[in-house]
Amino acid sequence: MYPQADIPVLQLSVQPHLGPEHHLRVGRALAPLRDEGVLIIGSGSFTHDLSEFRGHDPNDAAPDWVNSFADWFDAALTRGQTGELIDYRRRAPFASKNHPTEEHLLPLYAALGAAGEDARAERLHANSTYSVLRMDVYAFQAANDPAKHSGRSASLNELAAADGAGR
Repeated sequence: MYPQADIPVLQLSVQPHLGPEHHLRVGRALAPLRDEGVLIIGSGSFTHDLSEFRGHDPNDAAPDWVNSFADWFDAALTRGQTGELIDYRRRAPFASKNHPTEEHLLPLYAALGAAGEDARAERLHANSTYSVLRMDVYAFQAANDPAKHSGRSASLNELAAADGAGR
């Protein structure tokens, strides 16, 4: 991959005005690419209220409103509660506080959708920076894929929502 840069990359833009359900459907439309060995990555931020950013050091502990939101999302993802995830703005604690606008969370829905119906989610990493920027990483595995994620790295048959990875 590096330094040859010989892996094709295609960027898709989020459509913030169309919301989570639209992005889940976009991901589901991309799901057949999994059978061709294509890895789909959704990169954003699990929490993103930059109005709270100033005055925090990089290693400051996350406040309850950040952790509560991340814990709710983790539970909904790992339990496969897609309906609740789509309706997160009403259901998740502190949803609008963590995402005054949702463009930084929408890539997660495309990656989830790309894993197909009843995909399994596994949190690979959880981290907060500057107290309020939560950068959790998830791998999504198709329900009909018998292979279990090893925890080391995502294979080409797994779809990762790498929130904040590579930044």
